[in-house]
Amino acid sequence: MAATEHKPSVQIRKVESRSDLRRFVDFHYDLYEGNAYDAPTLFSDDMRTLDKEKNAAFEFCTAEYYLAYKEDKVVGRVAAIINNKANERWGRKSVRFGWIDFVDDMEVSRALFDAVAEYGRKNGMTEMIGPLGFTDFDPEGMLTAGFDELGTMATIYNYPYYPQHMEQLGGFEKDNDYVEFKIFVPKEIPEKYTKISQMIESRYNLHVRSLTRKEINEGMGHKVFHLINDTFKDLYGYSELSDRQIDQYVKMYLPLADLNLIPIVEDWNTEDHRMVGVGITIPSLSRALQKCRRGRLLPFGWWHILRALKLHKTNIVDLEMVGVLPEYRKKGANALLFYYLIPWYQRYGIEWGESQVEMETNENVQGQWQYFETVNHKRRRCYKKNI
Repeated sequence: MAATEHKPSVQIRKVESRSDLRRFVDFHYDLYEGNAYDAPTLFSDDMRTLDKEKNAAFEFCTAEYYLAYKEDKVVGRVAAIINNKANERWGRKSVRFGWIDFVDDMEVSRALFDAVAEYGRKNGMTEMIGPLGFTDFDPEGMLTAGFDELGTMATIYNYPYYPQHMEQLGGFEKDNDYVEFKIFVPKEIPEKYTKISQMIESRYNLHVRSLTRKEINEGMGHKVFHLINDTFKDLYGYSELSDRQIDQYVKMYLPLADLNLIPIVEDWNTEDHRMVGVGITIPSLSRALQKCRRGRLLPFGWWHILRALKLHKTNIVDLEMVGVLPEYRKKGANALLFYYLIPWYQRYGIEWGESQVEMETNENVQGQWQYFETVNHKRRRCYKKNI
């Protein structure tokens, strides 16, 4: 009688060294190599974000990273994160799971989530939520629909079996759902949009313009992110950016940005022309990132990124975030931003934009697309589970 073959068990190992962290980041490239829809992050960006010495979020976050092994081969990864500021703000005791990737093996996914739960319980947490990062500026939400749509740099792409595992593991339930829209750039600015924008300018003395590089360097870049803090503070799971984080984001995102695509709205009724709205949009880097071998800028990855950012070699724009102070939303400040942006999109050959993640219940955000042709082409979910 033949002996029954023993199925190798999963080993969970904590990331302890720099080489472990490199292995942690590299696993995503291994798992998604050749995938037509995944837009991989840059290796250097992930290494910096996960570095406890370099990421300013560790002023109020703690975290551990885990790798799953089977037969000495990496088969999964996960980050266990506790955002103390968010927990205090929202009155929760949550450990977040992020950077979650695994092969299609229930034993692997179960072991990874068990590791997160154990880390959470050890630190006094009572629930596990995610996928979430350290802050809202990290990708969040597991893709549940739209697996055959191109991903973006700011969002998570995952295989269809991921949400199937969440169902089969048991105990996980919906905490928050997101929708994403494909928004088509019109050939002409809708007449109604033009009339509304002109009325807003004349009635409320609100005006839209782009910043200069000099203004960015002299403090306006920091004002942009302080405005984001003020406009996003009541959104699901948001934790206010610290001054050190803001400084990091200004240095990370704005030096190469096309400032024509990042307009601000100002209230000219105030002496200092108060900034009351901002639209942060960038040419899509998805195809360029796919051409960066394993997320590296060298030897030629930098060229693909530069072509997309500076030469506009893409027909897609990512609408990273639109922030307008609450008291100015009813005045139509959002409309001014796109009244300004549409001609630039047309000039650059942009055919459609990605809305990025929007809470399915956020009717105010979705209402700003009412004059455009749109398609809801992706959905994603944040899960929660008592631990």
